[in-house]
Amino acid sequence: MRSNSYQALFRTPEFTPLFLSSSAHVAAQTVGSLALATLVYRATDSPLLSAVSMFGPSLAQVLGASLFLSGADRLPPRATLTGMSLAFAAATALLAVPGLPIWAVFVILLTQGLIASLGGGVRWGLLNEILAKDGYLLGRSVFNMMSGIMQIAGYATGGVLVALLSPRWCLLLSALLYVLAAAGVRLGLTARAPRASGRPSVAATWRTNALLWSSRPRRTVYLALWIPNGLVVGCESLFVSYAPESAGTLFACAALGMLAGDVTVGRLIPPARRARLGVPLLMLLAAPYAFFVLGPPVPLAALAVALASVGFGASLIQQERLMELTPDELSGHALGLHSAGMLTLQGVSATLAGSVAQLTSPATAMAVMAVSSLAVTVCLARGLRAPVPAGIEERALS
Repeated sequence: MRSNSYQALFRTPEFTPLFLSSSAHVAAQTVGSLALATLVYRATDSPLLSAVSMFGPSLAQVLGASLFLSGADRLPPRATLTGMSLAFAAATALLAVPGLPIWAVFVILLTQGLIASLGGGVRWGLLNEILAKDGYLLGRSVFNMMSGIMQIAGYATGGVLVALLSPRWCLLLSALLYVLAAAGVRLGLTARAPRASGRPSVAATWRTNALLWSSRPRRTVYLALWIPNGLVVGCESLFVSYAPESAGTLFACAALGMLAGDVTVGRLIPPARRARLGVPLLMLLAAPYAFFVLGPPVPLAALAVALASVGFGASLIQQERLMELTPDELSGHALGLHSAGMLTLQGVSATLAGSVAQLTSPATAMAVMAVSSLAVTVCLARGLRAPVPAGIEERALS
């Protein structure tokens, strides 16, 4: 079925329940991560620990991608997504326990990251299966727009609730939202067979990772999806320490900019022009954060953050290119590797940004991460502008 309009997307069977359950999942992550970062910052007064607590689960993604990612195409999607949301609910409720030591918080976050490492591949592989291949970019753009809206609402609401109630109550609300996400998947999706045969295993994960990585054009796309994005998220991880009382505002502005970028790329720009905008959008993603070296007040900082986040639309262009370079039967694994690598780099970048901020200041660290992102984009630009080689799927499988 061609899914070339928003109406067609929501008429596609199973798209709407997947969309709604994912909305609840994103809302839970947004409220929970802001609450936890605030809780850790109040307890430790450390920009590093605050940043890592917010993006720390991403650090475990590389381990999960190395061990479990073959399950993205070899496990039944409905049962897997339901189980993951329930596991997140239990872990988030545990984080709300009073008196929990900081080391225990990070153990739980590591466990969440390992669980989440499978989620991107399962979810986006299922979306690629539900929609026709030419509808994936539009469908993913709708999910990204939803993510932006949920983050705007979640950070704004979370900021108010953290101020009025407490971070622990916000964590319990997050746990409830994860339960709703699990119910939406279980009740709204049909039981589908796995996309690929065979049992998930570490060996199968390594074989497929090596196969996907063996193509130079795919490697370039993966690096473009992981590194510039991750370094900019390192900037975002410092919002709490840069403006403790206005972090929710900065996160909401970032989500608003991301929403604008996804609408523009996914719906307004013709396909013939879209590919040429990948590199300029990556440049836009980082450039405004260099302005933070001046320590701008919150209103100007919010404007810079919103403008920069329009550049997140580049990921849609790179994902479309990745799907052009990947066989259908490996789509879930390929998208899972993208998601796991991206989140891993976000966690690494949050740690790096927090370390630089600890030694200098949050404003200086943001500028350093922005310049680094720009440098990486310049190095990858030539490969991203090259046309997709004919027959690459067949060569990869031979």
